[in-house]
Amino acid sequence: MDLFERISGDNTPEFTVSEIAGRVKRLVESELGWVRVRGEVGRVVLARSGHLYFDLKDDRSVLSCMTWKGQVSALTMMPEEGMEVIAEGKMTASGFQSRFSLNAERIVVAGEGALMAMLERRKKKLAAEGLFDEVHKKPLPYLPNVIGVITSPQGVVIRDILHRLRERFPREVVIWPVAVQGDACAPEVARAIAGFNALPPGHSPPRPDLLIVARGGGSIEDLWGFNEEAVARAAAASEIPLVSAVGHETDTTLIDFAADRRAPTPTAAAEISVPVRSELLADLTGHEARLSRSMARSMDILRHGITALARLLPQPEALLADPSQRLDRASESLPRGLGHLVERKRGDLVGAASGLRPTLFKSRLDREIQLLEHRASSLARGLRHAVDRKNERLSALVARLRVRQAQTQVRQAWGDLDQVSIRMAQAIKVRLARLAGRLQALERTRASLGYRATLARGYAIIRSGTSVLTKSEEARRARSLEIEFQDGRIKVSGTTGVSRKSGTSRARTDHKTQS
Repeated sequence: MDLFERISGDNTPEFTVSEIAGRVKRLVESELGWVRVRGEVGRVVLARSGHLYFDLKDDRSVLSCMTWKGQVSALTMMPEEGMEVIAEGKMTASGFQSRFSLNAERIVVAGEGALMAMLERRKKKLAAEGLFDEVHKKPLPYLPNVIGVITSPQGVVIRDILHRLRERFPREVVIWPVAVQGDACAPEVARAIAGFNALPPGHSPPRPDLLIVARGGGSIEDLWGFNEEAVARAAAASEIPLVSAVGHETDTTLIDFAADRRAPTPTAAAEISVPVRSELLADLTGHEARLSRSMARSMDILRHGITALARLLPQPEALLADPSQRLDRASESLPRGLGHLVERKRGDLVGAASGLRPTLFKSRLDREIQLLEHRASSLARGLRHAVDRKNERLSALVARLRVRQAQTQVRQAWGDLDQVSIRMAQAIKVRLARLAGRLQALERTRASLGYRATLARGYAIIRSGTSVLTKSEEARRARSLEIEFQDGRIKVSGTTGVSRKSGTSRARTDHKTQS
């Protein structure tokens, strides 16, 4: 029996709030299994449990949404307040509070304009946190031994970087392959930055001294992975100096602001990373010559200065005369000071011992024992009163519990009755379907065995009045005949004379009819 078809009146069965809420929950989840909802993101809360809660709203309504902890990691983006998005998921209803909501399993931004607005809000948010401040920028090493490159292993970007490094100053390069566009781009780039930073010194592969994140140019959608908050935070948290080389010179992404240095192109990133070897060798040769001349001059100046200072120094005996006299005077006064200190401490000890008497301790101990016995007796009486009160409350709770158990059994019986009604209705439907199938089979058998199927094969039925004629003699004696074919009936008059003139044809017709 359906809930909304119950007959009102004195015999109307009662339902609990939980039963009504359960029916509503099943109705919502069955009718709205999977939906796509477009709206503006309102309140966004990431709970300590890891679950994500947010609102979708338009100019008239607000829809509560949630993404469970195990689903948050699969989201390609995190919703932000004011963002216009399309959320996909399952509708569900909460029986506890009688509310319905959307379990969002996929969230995408709606339109390029929304992307630019979201990018600007995200940029302001990270800038307010100080991720782009110059004070956090780390200087690049002048000549790194190992360079880590985070990019796609296919394409011209990695080839340009390696070619430029070989031309300027060959260095050891460690490549961390990642996806440079699509949903997998942001998490893979963030993991690559964190992975390089997690390598310990002396590890194989070696820990880089400099990181380069590189990608060629593209549209804002192609470069969007480098605008994700996870990538910007990973770049800002990198302990290894990082160079961003994403897109062409006109392309700007969030990683460019969070990196320690931005290069307009991947080739320019290679030029920033290492100096030109030939120029460096020439500079070293010049510095070496200037250093040798400077050291020779400095040694001459120091030698002359030391010689002049040595003439001004006094004799060692004169320097130690005053400290030796102070040490002798202190040695003479030390025994007298120690004797005075011992006498003073002995007097303090005698004065403190005079106030310690056994009778004083005994009287105080007796008072404490009496106080303890008094409190013990009071505690016993209080415990007896408390036990009596608890027994009374327990008896009352037992009586109430029996009544509630009876109510619970009644509700369970109503629930069992509903289940039996549902199963009975299903069984009746199945029985009716089987009988309908048998009836259709019998109808097909009747149609194949009836006389109309015989008419369809070319035969005819000859009647005289209401009688069906099966013999040629009966047909000759009849005044009029009625012949029934497949598509209708015709009447024939004066059959006796006709049969004598065309007996052969007539006999053939009668034979077919008799058959």
